[in-house]
Amino acid sequence: MNKEMNTIIRLFEKQVKADAGKIAVFDNERTLNRGELLQLADTIAANLPAGVKRVGIMMNHSVEMIASIFAALRVGAAYIPVEPFFPKERIRYMMEEAEASVIITNSEYANRFPEFTNVIVDKGYEIDENTIVNTNYDEEALAYILYTSGTTGKPKGVAVTNANVCHYFRAFSNEFHQGVGDIMLQHSVCSFDIFVEEVFTTLLAGATLAIPSDEERADVKLLIEFIRRNNVTMLSGFPYLLQEINDLKEIPASLRLLISGGDVIRASYVTNLLGKVEVYNTYGPSETTVCASYLRCTKENVLEDGTFPVGKPVLGVDIKIMDEEGNELPNGEIGELCIFGGGVSKGYIGNRTLENKAFVETKEGRMYRSGDLGYYLPDGNIAFLHRKDTQIMIKGKRVEVSEVENVLAKSEYIRQVHVSPKLDDNNLSYMVAYVVKESEDVKLSQVTEYMKDYLTDFMIPEYFVELKSMPLNANGKVDKAALPNVFRKVA
Repeated sequence: MNKEMNTIIRLFEKQVKADAGKIAVFDNERTLNRGELLQLADTIAANLPAGVKRVGIMMNHSVEMIASIFAALRVGAAYIPVEPFFPKERIRYMMEEAEASVIITNSEYANRFPEFTNVIVDKGYEIDENTIVNTNYDEEALAYILYTSGTTGKPKGVAVTNANVCHYFRAFSNEFHQGVGDIMLQHSVCSFDIFVEEVFTTLLAGATLAIPSDEERADVKLLIEFIRRNNVTMLSGFPYLLQEINDLKEIPASLRLLISGGDVIRASYVTNLLGKVEVYNTYGPSETTVCASYLRCTKENVLEDGTFPVGKPVLGVDIKIMDEEGNELPNGEIGELCIFGGGVSKGYIGNRTLENKAFVETKEGRMYRSGDLGYYLPDGNIAFLHRKDTQIMIKGKRVEVSEVENVLAKSEYIRQVHVSPKLDDNNLSYMVAYVVKESEDVKLSQVTEYMKDYLTDFMIPEYFVELKSMPLNANGKVDKAALPNVFRKVA
């Protein structure tokens, strides 16, 4: 494939040439067709410093935000996305490490980082039809740097190329066949790779991106009304979002596809959805460009622990189950999920020598050691188990925290659960179970009695904390920092 054509901008230009008048993106205030989106991107790009290589994006979600991302790509730069509500010093660290020389932002945030060149783009930003920006493009050039949590307390920037993104676009299209007539909801925060899936698999296929307001994004009833009003056909989100949709009396008739990613999805989350709409479970670290495997969920492929497999490798990807020495294991044996193929990124930017050891050059190509454990099922699907580092010792016996959590999640008494491993002052492990009950009538004694049928005594959490609702972070995962801490008294 031509290296210049295997880039985000060139693929989008193909859609513009095919039909510039088709709607590309809209929010509650503005609609842009393909040609207008490219023109707005050019207008913004003309205000970027000459030769810029890294562009920060710190904006409220809008049509203009999408155009600003395309503006960075239009000049051959990589973008670094951050939400305006992120902690100020965290944003500063990201921008400095990523060597961003300019930040595209809204007026209300213009004074936050005066040390950077700020390009202000607000809602209603006018298009200059006489502006044309063009450059040479290279598939190996970075498209974005996405920051994930780091074990050192500082986030890690994953460097993803145009070729990586174009690979994922083809893999997504091969499975879901999106195109003209499809409308994808833009629900994710910009710093998570679901956002990459929402934006690029949609716009590069000629489909339409729909952006709700912050209020609609935060309230599932308002979100569903936005979906219904705008005939949204596809939604990609975290398992708890699907659970909320599952609880509704009915779902919008326009929805054809619900994709779950980023965390474990349980059968109990989609009981009312299966058979009404296609539901997919997906798996893939940000280091391998969104998803590495897909599974179409059915009532028949639920695992014994109540979760779904993560499916089979996507187009252009291979996943091997390997032991600590890098030997491939036979089907059924538990090992580390090691990912090959077009999605494997450049690795982490900055001084990340230790972390970058997860990326390995092999005879079969570049490989990413995910740190996740799983095994191949007889039907070729992969069962995801847990991270390599979630095993703890209690009373000298090994306990998989995920196993305890899965047992609780299957209980008729529990709606949502998160089990946290803890260490006391003597460095001895214990567990705290944070639970949202199915009803007010549920008693703790019922829960513990239920657990005794499935777990030995030392596997039952020492502490239970009842919550009215599970706190979620901006990504839609459990916000562990918001959970109340429970300390074990040490004699």
